[in-house]
Amino acid sequence: MKKNLTRRDAFKRLGGATFAGFAALNTTNVFAASEKKGKAFKIGYVSPQTGPLAIFAEPDKFTLSQVKEATKDGITINGVKHSIEIIYKDSQSNSNRASEVASQLILDDEVDLVIAASTPATTNPVADQCEINGIPCLTTDTPWQPHFFGRGGDPKEGFEWTYHFFWGLEDVIGSFTNLWEQVPTNKVIGVLFPNDSDGNAWADKKHGFPPVLEKMGYKIVDLGRYQSPSSDFSSFIYEFKKQGVEIVTGVIPPPDMANFWNQAGQQGFNPKIATIAKASEFPIAIEPFGDRANNLSVEVWWSPNHPFTSGLTNQTSAQLAQAYTEATNKQWTMPLGFKHALFEVAIDVLKRSEGPGKLESIRDAIANTDYSSIVGPVNFKTGPVPNISKTPLVSGQWKRKGKNLELEIVENSQAKSIKVQSKLSPIN
Repeated sequence: MKKNLTRRDAFKRLGGATFAGFAALNTTNVFAASEKKGKAFKIGYVSPQTGPLAIFAEPDKFTLSQVKEATKDGITINGVKHSIEIIYKDSQSNSNRASEVASQLILDDEVDLVIAASTPATTNPVADQCEINGIPCLTTDTPWQPHFFGRGGDPKEGFEWTYHFFWGLEDVIGSFTNLWEQVPTNKVIGVLFPNDSDGNAWADKKHGFPPVLEKMGYKIVDLGRYQSPSSDFSSFIYEFKKQGVEIVTGVIPPPDMANFWNQAGQQGFNPKIATIAKASEFPIAIEPFGDRANNLSVEVWWSPNHPFTSGLTNQTSAQLAQAYTEATNKQWTMPLGFKHALFEVAIDVLKRSEGPGKLESIRDAIANTDYSSIVGPVNFKTGPVPNISKTPLVSGQWKRKGKNLELEIVENSQAKSIKVQSKLSPIN
């Protein structure tokens, strides 16, 4: 791999001469101490703790507590023990802020590894800062196309410092279309795609939903990209009703979904199927819809039903979900598995590195990852393009069970190892 002089390297070189003489005088003491206890590994973690994407960060506090307990004894490399320090930053659900805090972690905190999750608004700017500064980076929870191509990635070259694991648009398209075939419809589908990285990727006429849907005989009702956040979806609802839409799909933030679905109910729009990515993934986001939350469908990246086990805590998916509920009194949520896996892979990488400050070694350890996580295998040598590892994807449906809504797996054409629990039911 190429070795470029990064901004952080330059800052270190400027200050290095000042302390050279002091370091020479204290060589014996430094090495004697390092034989027992070395420098701490610093992990910088960027997540949308506040703002419209804050729902993705709901499991963060629980995940951090688990990781701290699991790594309390540190990591031993060549007889030297290194503690783990995690520096947690809020992206505020804003790309500019995500870039800013990533820069702080790199230049001010001098972290050894940056990790980030939760949509392109977080993962893309964080990864870009790491690539510019030559810092190892792991990200997740963004379909790989918006992350890789959204950052100008070239499949012939890839990136040097930044690696990402998640599913792709080919998986969600395959799962959704197989899902919709379970219920007889007129194949008229209304789409909701915002003018952001996710929306533009899903709406792409070459690699997104349109070419596949058209080939399968669906009629697409598309009013174009809307500006998010949006408080008024009347024009969409009017056109969907006018053209007889029976399926609605899209990839929209939870606040937009709340506005759309409430207005749809008020205006008498009742499709047979509503499969809304991003917004319908969270029980806390759809529970306020009451009876209209029942039978909403969505892609499922992780659930207690997934047949995977954590290499960090030895918990099964079901045990992790149960532990979360017992600790928080909240229902499990999809990001829980991926936040856990993000730290799983990060800790595994550091164990296989040469130690703190050895940035190229940490980067190479990421590139050589072959790890079984709570969300499935992570291996960056097997992805569709460089720097990417794909994770399995299925689809599910929210079904009312007494007082609670429970998400059941109803489609698994893209990941047969994950068992189906029931069949898709129409909303009405």
